[in-house]
Amino acid sequence: MAVRERHLPSMGSSATVIVVGGTAPDIDHAVRRLHQLEARWSRFLPDSEVSRLNRLGGPANVDLSRGLSNDTATLLARAAEGFRISRGRFDPYRLAEVCDAGYAESRSNVGGPNGDRERSTTAPRRGFDPGGIGKGLAADLVTGELIERGVAGALVSIGGDLRVRGESPHGESWHIDIEDPRCADPVSRVRLDDGAVATSSQVKRRWSAADGTVRHHLIDPSTGTSADSPVLSSTVISAEAWQAEVLAKVTFLDAFGHSAVSEDTGLELVESLGAAALVVTEGLELTTSRWARYVCPVTAGAVR
Repeated sequence: MAVRERHLPSMGSSATVIVVGGTAPDIDHAVRRLHQLEARWSRFLPDSEVSRLNRLGGPANVDLSRGLSNDTATLLARAAEGFRISRGRFDPYRLAEVCDAGYAESRSNVGGPNGDRERSTTAPRRGFDPGGIGKGLAADLVTGELIERGVAGALVSIGGDLRVRGESPHGESWHIDIEDPRCADPVSRVRLDDGAVATSSQVKRRWSAADGTVRHHLIDPSTGTSADSPVLSSTVISAEAWQAEVLAKVTFLDAFGHSAVSEDTGLELVESLGAAALVVTEGLELTTSRWARYVCPVTAGAVR
């Protein structure tokens, strides 16, 4: 069965699209849609729908029935659902705090840490930042459209946040390597038939502030600053990539129960929602009970 693969920059990251049993127009459709979603959602593009919403004071102050694509309406709905299921530990309305921490410019890891940067166009106090959910939702939408077009299988990975559906290139489960933030070898390999993997890490997007402190893009809603967490990376497996991305951030921020807004830990929240998580610190690898059902031996041929 034919396998087509495409690599491209998307949403400030490197993206991979794999289509099994499709045609060249199918993978071209996926690439066009990723560009379209970035054009609608990027806070670094002044003409994006998200930037226009923020210039009007944020979605709460806008009639959402006017001038929004279905894609952006879905993004806002999923973001609200992420806030709800996380009990406030995922808050997409922290754009001002993200910019204050030093992430007012696009810090794309495509082409290295000193690559081209674009400034965020607005930072209202309750500005909407799609960075914590957009990559996962884009992977959900595009893989779903590919299956509707009749392909046998599809993978979309944006910065390592990915969704798979249908057959893998080898006709079996998709095998995904989970990067170890401490070394070059994978910390785990998982198998998925239809589902998502997302990782939050302070390793790739971090920088030094003017006062010499090290900051990163993961904001603790209780403090409004870069989270002070012992977690190096948190990976979540879930049915949908937008939810995996939300829960990966929650477990990064609150894996061990330091939240001011909820009594349960981030790992307990993952368990309660039927997902699975792997948390990595300097000296610890901690998993939830469902993680073991996805683990498979680390051999050649996985998608990273």
